[in-house]
Amino acid sequence: MTDISLIRSQAPLSFGQQLRLTAKLSWPAMMAQLSSIMMQYIDAAMVGRLGADNSASVGLVSTSLWLFWGICSAVTMGFSVQVAHSIGAGEHDRARRILRQAITSCLMFSVVISAIGAAIAFPLPHWLGGSEAVCREAGVYFLTFVLALPLLTLNYLGGGMLRCAGNMKVPGALNVMMCLLDVVFNFFLIFPGHHVSFGGVSFTLPGAGLGVLGAALGTVSAEIITAGAMMWYLCFRQPDMAINREKGSFRPTAEVTRKALKVSAPMTLEHAVICGAQIAVTVIVAPLGVFAIAANAFAVTAESICYMPGYGIGDAATTLVGQSYGAKRLDLARRFGYITVGAGMVLMTVMGVFLYIFAPWVMALMSPVDEIVTLGAASLRIEAFAEPMFAASIVAYGVMVGVGDTVIPACMNFGSIWLVRLPLAAILAPAMGLRGVWLAMCLELTFRGIIFLWRLISGAWLKKGL
Repeated sequence: MTDISLIRSQAPLSFGQQLRLTAKLSWPAMMAQLSSIMMQYIDAAMVGRLGADNSASVGLVSTSLWLFWGICSAVTMGFSVQVAHSIGAGEHDRARRILRQAITSCLMFSVVISAIGAAIAFPLPHWLGGSEAVCREAGVYFLTFVLALPLLTLNYLGGGMLRCAGNMKVPGALNVMMCLLDVVFNFFLIFPGHHVSFGGVSFTLPGAGLGVLGAALGTVSAEIITAGAMMWYLCFRQPDMAINREKGSFRPTAEVTRKALKVSAPMTLEHAVICGAQIAVTVIVAPLGVFAIAANAFAVTAESICYMPGYGIGDAATTLVGQSYGAKRLDLARRFGYITVGAGMVLMTVMGVFLYIFAPWVMALMSPVDEIVTLGAASLRIEAFAEPMFAASIVAYGVMVGVGDTVIPACMNFGSIWLVRLPLAAILAPAMGLRGVWLAMCLELTFRGIIFLWRLISGAWLKKGL
């Protein structure tokens, strides 16, 4: 038996059972990550067919969008971790109370963040050093996403709550659905209508021909539909979490909000400063030209297939460690930490090998422009060497979030990217171009993995939880 309820029942778990439980939770989480990454591939490939300028307009603001998405996602984690602890302790009524308060708090926060994003949507591309040829489309793309942030935040909240409750299958399945919807919506919204001949029969496929705006609208539409389905299942169907079974207040309380802030505030600040650093990297890349901007954005998207296992296992680690911690089984939480980090490093090493071998073909899926493909493939082959240590930092971070330890890990992420990656990128870019930026990234991710492994082995994270 490898059900997650074994953690809450205080039943002993052998090493084999721990491995199987890790695999059981990691597999659907990885599939959810894969579907999300496939959406990025689809968007990149479809926009790439519109030309270098349109590709650059998306690439220019992509890191800024990660900043806004990540801030909203981090806020939801403060509530999701409390749910994992409550379920681990068998306190299901408390878990439902936290869910109600989370809906109100996260919606209020995301509306404020959305308004800030809308206010800076059109000046932002100019601040990032974009040319006139790409700034208008970049602003439209950015504005479309930030206006939808409140609903996208519900997607993050629903998925995070379900995973922390031990349900990995529903978020995984819904994310696959979101990927399929994205393909359909993008196809009809990005490209204009065109004639097709098949088996001697000609017909016209409709198309809005909205280009970059169509890519944003297609993805946002898919995510909104998925958010509705995710929240419906969480609130009405998820055992021990469905809030329709009893009445309760949606008004945030001081205790729940304080604990959420303890987890989310460092994560939010950390994500903000890390994305700020990524935006600074975009500023470093922008003077290298349109091809470099597009190649950098596409290479970042292409590399995401490698760290998909890491983030999937990291989600599973947060659930396993969080519920073990809530059940006061600290030794089990430590063992799950070691198992999940080891599994992540093995899988991402294998993915790094594939990335190195197939880099040119992966980039060719993104863009038909030879200069973009060549630059992107060279960057990916540099990054492939960092994947094992990148895995260590991703999964170890998920382990530490599981107990509510976020302050020191946030500082580690912040210090690594600002004190290692950015200075190296600024030094290497003038001499080596885009390859220098990616070499700096490779060295920094290796350093980051080492310091996260050190903290994991030290066990200090178990003493800093909620």
